[in-house]
Amino acid sequence: MNEQQRSILLHSTSCFPLPPGVKLSYGTAGFRADASLLESTVFRVGILAALRSVQTRSVVGLMITASHNQASDNGVKVADPSGGMLSQHWEPFADTLSNAGDPNTLLQLIDDFAKKEKIPLEGASEGEVLLGRDTRPSGEFLAEAAKQGITSIMGVNATDMGVMTTPQLHWMVRSRNKGMEASENNYYDQLSTSFRCLMEYIPKGNRNFNVNDKVIVDGADGVGGEKLEILKKLLSDLSIDVRNRGDGVLNEGVGADFVQKEKIIPRGFGPADVGFRCASLDGDADRLVYFSIELNSNKIVLVDGDKILSLFALFIKEQLNILTGEDGKVNESYQARLGVVQTAYANGASTYYLKQLGLEVVFTPTGVKYLHEKASEYDIGIYFEANGHGTILFSESFLCWLEGRNNELTSTSKCSEQQEAALRLLAVSKLINQAVGDSFSGLLLVEAILKHMGWSMFKWNELYHDLPSRQLKVKVVDRTAVITANAETVVVRPIGIQEAINAETGKFIQCYTTTCLAYSVHGTRYIL
Repeated sequence: MNEQQRSILLHSTSCFPLPPGVKLSYGTAGFRADASLLESTVFRVGILAALRSVQTRSVVGLMITASHNQASDNGVKVADPSGGMLSQHWEPFADTLSNAGDPNTLLQLIDDFAKKEKIPLEGASEGEVLLGRDTRPSGEFLAEAAKQGITSIMGVNATDMGVMTTPQLHWMVRSRNKGMEASENNYYDQLSTSFRCLMEYIPKGNRNFNVNDKVIVDGADGVGGEKLEILKKLLSDLSIDVRNRGDGVLNEGVGADFVQKEKIIPRGFGPADVGFRCASLDGDADRLVYFSIELNSNKIVLVDGDKILSLFALFIKEQLNILTGEDGKVNESYQARLGVVQTAYANGASTYYLKQLGLEVVFTPTGVKYLHEKASEYDIGIYFEANGHGTILFSESFLCWLEGRNNELTSTSKCSEQQEAALRLLAVSKLINQAVGDSFSGLLLVEAILKHMGWSMFKWNELYHDLPSRQLKVKVVDRTAVITANAETVVVRPIGIQEAINAETGKFIQCYTTTCLAYSVHGTRYIL
């Protein structure tokens, strides 16, 4: 690090002192806390994002949001060049950097890390960080702190994308690094175009099926509501009624997290909406759940992330079977591998249903970064958490084969059932946000598949019946004292806990067809 770079960092860091007594940790969702405590942390994450951009010689993203948290909170996280979460290898550095006590200590940490990771800090390298934020009042001043951090690394530019959803920023980072145009309008165009393509290839017998073309969407009074208003103008085959577009308090009595956990009608909905498909986004629009309103009640019938995953998996498997045959072999040298990834929080009925379809189902620890990483090992990997966060990943090798197969069919069997299946899969790969869970792309894919199947939401919900479950949060003195294994399904330590659980579960008949009880111990879900 040369003296000029050192001087810039010392000066800028001294302007953002660490609040006394505050210690934060970078989790799956980055740093989150009361917004008044975050200015120093966001500044330092700006430095981290800039270093990551220089190291990878790629565009990196920095998003300021606290997702489904209350409006007074905020947070910050980094989007890696792939558009996914920050590399786990960098998370310990994020923790250390954010908690460094004084400018000289912070400077030494940066210098040591740069040498270890071979990051040039002599001003010769260039980098770019795309900066986005949600609609929280604190977002603007935190964005300024992020800019100061980013530009304190010589040669790195901060490109302020303004107010946007978290998935939009991740999509832009991924697209830019693939050499594609990546404006907000490009995002809307890709979603609307691929949605129209899917609608075009709906089986003729289902095109006039009596499926209501209207969906009512709860925007959680966040960024998703106002952005969905823009997208819906480009959709001729779907009517979207957006509620809670920002006229109320963010995430207060609204949003996917509220709907999924409380299972009651969100603010802005009422008896007049009985019979309609309803959906709910979270504060930054990376989660999606569906629901219907029960007659003469404030309760809802929830269709959560597990059901969304099941619908996607059923549709993808159907298209693969049409295209490749029931055995899944596309030719003698290539076999498409479709995998489904869940966590221990998934309802057991969904896992059983997916396995009955003949799908490969695997589990990972809780956290999108684990799900995403595992899903990327498949030709087509589908992952979702029950909270509504998930997506579909397509491998480059599979997409390359699929493009080639479609070209072959165009010359030999144009408009055949096989070619239409290929075109549907290609459209899905463009509609779904492969960088991160995206409520907009998820919503459009659900709507297209329901139309394709000729299903109402009630038919969809009958795919399987959820096993009764209950989740409790238990506060403990030391969370790290509970050690789990097998994707958080077995307690290893303290010794005795798993034995006690086994003793209780042994009193019940374990099956998928009778009433069962599910509960959690420190994030681990057990079905009795």
